[in-house]
Amino acid sequence: MELSGFKLRSVLMNDLCELSAVDARRLIASGELSPVELLEACIDRIEATNEAINAIVAKDYDRAIHEATEAAKAVKETRDLPPLHGIPIGIKDLNATEGLRTTWGSLLFKDYVPEADEALVARLRHAGAIIVGKTNTPEFGSGTATNNLVYGPTHNPFDLERTSGGSSGGSGAALATGMLPLCQGGDTGGSLRNPATWCGVVGFRSTPGLVPRENRTLNYTHFNVQGPMARSVADIALMMTGCVGDDNHDPLAGPCDPLSFLNLEAADLGNIRAAWTEDFGGIAPLDDGIRNCFKELLANLSNTFQSLDSLNPNFSDARDCFWILRCVNYLATHLDRYKQHRDVLSPNIIANVEAGLNMSLADVARAETQWRRVYTNFQVFFEELDVLIVPGNATPAFRIEDGIPREVNGKKMENYMDASLIRSALTLTGHPVLALPCGLDHLGLPFGVQLVGRRRGDHDLLRIALALENKLSKIEGLQRPRPNLETLAS
Repeated sequence: MELSGFKLRSVLMNDLCELSAVDARRLIASGELSPVELLEACIDRIEATNEAINAIVAKDYDRAIHEATEAAKAVKETRDLPPLHGIPIGIKDLNATEGLRTTWGSLLFKDYVPEADEALVARLRHAGAIIVGKTNTPEFGSGTATNNLVYGPTHNPFDLERTSGGSSGGSGAALATGMLPLCQGGDTGGSLRNPATWCGVVGFRSTPGLVPRENRTLNYTHFNVQGPMARSVADIALMMTGCVGDDNHDPLAGPCDPLSFLNLEAADLGNIRAAWTEDFGGIAPLDDGIRNCFKELLANLSNTFQSLDSLNPNFSDARDCFWILRCVNYLATHLDRYKQHRDVLSPNIIANVEAGLNMSLADVARAETQWRRVYTNFQVFFEELDVLIVPGNATPAFRIEDGIPREVNGKKMENYMDASLIRSALTLTGHPVLALPCGLDHLGLPFGVQLVGRRRGDHDLLRIALALENKLSKIEGLQRPRPNLETLAS
């Protein structure tokens, strides 16, 4: 799709691409905005910017246009519209989509076209969402950078030489550039939170089981969570209406009313008991520049909450515990592939499987015991708290050519998960965690924090995040950052 200079500028300045999903849904319901018009604006933005970013890797424009046309007709025919009616969305390329190429970022599936949607995709369609395309991911979602042997890397919209993060990096970059108002992702050690932070958008790791997984590899392991990514907290809440539900194929799932996420009111932060930690008391590596940005943020929040205390949860076992149990998951998921197709797997998958093969049952037993201790200690830690504030990432987004963060403050990282401990330790708790953008860091790249809520307190966490987002939007330098779209499209 070739665009003239005038046409290109019109595409980039199209206000429809900057609409929140909440506003777009309201305008669609009132008849002031056609789903077709919104979809066409998104497609134009994709075609103008995606070549530089590589966020959208498979497109379903024809089906999307058909569904948008039908959605427009439905507005005139009924008042009973589903919550995501007519809203364009991107699906991470780890989720099967009927009739649309799904590769898992792997050469093993480079030509695979599923015959049916997996359950989450089906729920989103049922809620009215229109799937426009697939967003890029590292092979089988493994990595803090989105890069694979099928599609290549996804670039950070704020610096094309840097990564968008992983593993939901395609979704993060698509949102940041206005290609789509909503995107889906997944999170084990931070795969929603990491790209959200590095792309300046919002990612929500909800309580495990709230968004069911019908294909959970290890029955009761809550590590992997699927969920929403968006440009605002309100849009996250809206998308949750299409994500949550019960599913007897997931032992962690249970009854939940999707519509309970509609019209959430912002919390009164003056009644909220908050705490903060920079690095879990020295446990997690943290870049000095990020540490300073975090301190500046806290200074702006000094009189915001009922209380705001410096507290460190006991995560002394978290690094080894997460690494071992994560490798168990790799063995359960990829051992057969490793044995049969090692020659076409990425080095990262191979390295993780081989790390698992070098562990013993005694290692696993120790990790399970550590996990129990981490969880129990965190419940005691959180007894008098409503929210914990933590830096979103240990470092600024690194250069794609570097592959992984190799050191933090001059200290060598033993493996690529070491620099992710600021996120992966929180995975062990099972608590909901939301990544919230907070302006730019010392390098001019997106900076953000993680907000950790109470056990099963997803609604309350979203209400707190809504209020904090509103406060930050009024503070110069702490608003959600925007990339220079004209640079991306030039």
